[in-house]
This record gives sequence, structure tokens and C-alpha cells, in this order.
Amino acid sequence: MKVFLAGATGAIGRRVLPQLISAGHDVTAMVRSTAGAGTVERAGAASARADAMDAEAVRAAVAHAAPDVVMHQLTSLASGDFASNSRLRIHASRHLADAAEQAGVRRFIAQSICWIYEPGEGPADEDAPLDLEAPDPRKSTVGAVAELESQAARSPEWVVLRYGMLYGPDTWYSPAGDMADRARRGDLPATADVTSFVHVDDAAAAAIQALTWPNGAFNLCDDEPAPGSTWVPAFCAAVGAPTPPRTSAERAGFARGADNSRARRTLGWTPRWPTWREGFAELKADG
Repeated sequence: MKVFLAGATGAIGRRVLPQLISAGHDVTAMVRSTAGAGTVERAGAASARADAMDAEAVRAAVAHAAPDVVMHQLTSLASGDFASNSRLRIHASRHLADAAEQAGVRRFIAQSICWIYEPGEGPADEDAPLDLEAPDPRKSTVGAVAELESQAARSPEWVVLRYGMLYGPDTWYSPAGDMADRARRGDLPATADVTSFVHVDDAAAAAIQALTWPNGAFNLCDDEPAPGSTWVPAFCAAVGAPTPPRTSAERAGFARGADNSRARRTLGWTPRWPTWREGFAELKADG
């Protein structure tokens, strides 16, 4: 299968790329820089130089690669600029979807998130409405995700990967990550807000499996949504941070976690790390 991978040098993309190649797929990776081109070429992929925000460059890159699948793993989170990431979700997704349509690509796979549902009780499944009427800045985030997902769904075959909060190597939630730095400063409070996590390697494995999944959006998170009062102390212990401060604030209505049973039941997706508890224990061992 010929795969066009956008976001090959990100936390998930750099794991997806070698797995695609080892499975025998013909991969073209879209990159912006000479350094990025060298990285993907050394891994065994062809490189396509294009800025995701440049519609014509993306169109030309996809047309030249003539892939069977476009896989969209682009994010812009290294600097913590959420507005920039929202712009990328909107414009890059549109450019990739346009390019895929013009090139006759049938399958489109896109990275999304699972904390975009309306407020409610209990973990949200994929039938829960998106929180499109939330106040800003959340409204901007959810709106950008909705646009990304609608662009993906233009293709005859499409899969949206609604990932939980990523943790593990190369993510914010690692011993070297931004959230570990916050925890060591005492700036990561243990709240009532519920989070669903997914290990970055499980997220990458899902992207590979999605090459043959049916159309739809799927929550890809572990089996234990948990309040910060439970997971934050464990994360702090894993990364060598002091006991976190606790807050008495009630849970934000949207911070409800997500239900992964559809991916488990329908797709047979089985995370290697069933819960963040096992994964955080490995962070401690690795740290």
C-alpha cells in the first residue's frame, strides 16, 4: 500500500513511520525542512517537501506521491501555542483533504482527540455531541477539531483517531516533558477533572491498524478514565516530583473522560498498557 504520511517527525508519526515501512508499505513522508527530509529518508521513506499551510505545495506533493492512503498526524504543540495548533487543524486538514480528493485517494486517516465532548456524567462515547457551544478558548479548540474531522470524512473511506491524552517518550507526560517540569515546580494540581490517557506507542499502533478499519471516529484511550486526584500523585511520583497540591473545585462538566469500548469491541484494538497505572510505573523505571 502507498501511504502519504503528514506529521512523520511528530511523537506519533516517528513511531508510525518505521512500522509502516517494516510492514512493507511504500511511504512518502511530508516534511518542511532538509533535516526532516534526511530523517525520513534514513528510515526508508521518500520525502516530500511541503508546508502544510501551503495548499498548492500540499496538492503537488500528494499528486506526485499518488498514494492509496493519506495519513494526517500533524500537530503544532511543541511551543504550547494552542491557537496555532487550531489553525493547523483547520487549514492543513482542508489542504490535505483537497489534495486527496484531487488525486483520487480513497482512504484518509486523521489524528483527533477525545476530550471534545459536551459536558455530562460518565465517560463519553463516540455518539456524544461535540462541545461546540463551549466558551472560548475551548470553543476554538473543539471547533477546529470538528473541522478536521469533517474534512477527513469527505473521503470515501475515512477513520478519525480520537486519541486520549498522550503520555510516554517524546510527549508532555514523560520525565523530560513539560508536564513533568510543571509537576516539579508544584504547578500541577490534583483536581477532580477526569482524563483519559493513551500511551504514545498504543496510539501509533492504532494508526497502523486503521489502514483496514471501517469508516468512523473512534475513541482510542486506555481502560481507566481517572480524576486528577488519582492520577496526578502517581504521575508526580513517577517523574520525581513532590506531592501535588490538591484543589476542592468541582469537576468541569466536559472533563469526563472517554469510553474506549467501541474500539475494543468493534475493532479489536487492545492497548499494550491497559491503564495509565502500568504506563506511569514504566516512566518511573525509565526515569
